Amino acid sequence: MASRLNTWLFLLIGFATWAAGPAAQAQDPAAKSKAKPAVTTVYLVRHAEKDSTSDHADPTLSPVGLVRAQALRQLLAKRHPAALFTTDTKRSRATIAPLAEATKLEPQVYDPKETTALAVRIRKEYAGKTVVIVGHSNTLLPLIESLGSTPPVEEIADDEYDYLFTVRIADGTLPTVGVRGYGPERKLADAKAPRSN
Repeated sequence: MASRLNTWLFLLIGFATWAAGPAAQAQDPAAKSKAKPAVTTVYLVRHAEKDSTSDHADPTLSPVGLVRAQALRQLLAKRHPAALFTTDTKRSRATIAPLAEATKLEPQVYDPKETTALAVRIRKEYAGKTVVIVGHSNTLLPLIESLGSTPPVEEIADDEYDYLFTVRIADGTLPTVGVRGYGPERKLADAKAPRSN
């Protein structure tokens, strides 16, 4: 009788330990640290097309550039950015203006020569959030490098305004970068593409 009681007691303790295992792990701080790391998403674009008839030192946007700025708003407002960054030029400010209006965020001016400082600030102040950066053809690729990734293109030509780079940063992994196009010509290309049935 005593041996049966010991067997039942042993089984009961074993079952209780087994059943408490997942609950104990849920309370364990080490188990929580294995949760998926927060991802910081950084969207980078060049300013939209500039008006060649305006001030050559600091031109404004052309009509096509204004349409592209609206396309940026439509594309990224739904991503709910936590911060907007722009260089201190009329064309960059005008490119981010529609998105700033939609998100009610004040664009923050950054120095495009200080890409490392901006990258450190984003990692520190906006970890796990989304930010948008407007820059220039000669500053975006160094900024992607400062964020810890390899640029997906070697250069941005003078007539290329439709690149949208996406850098994703998560602790414990190397940052990734993707590239796609955006803007009015993309809609035209999609409309002309043959549809499959």
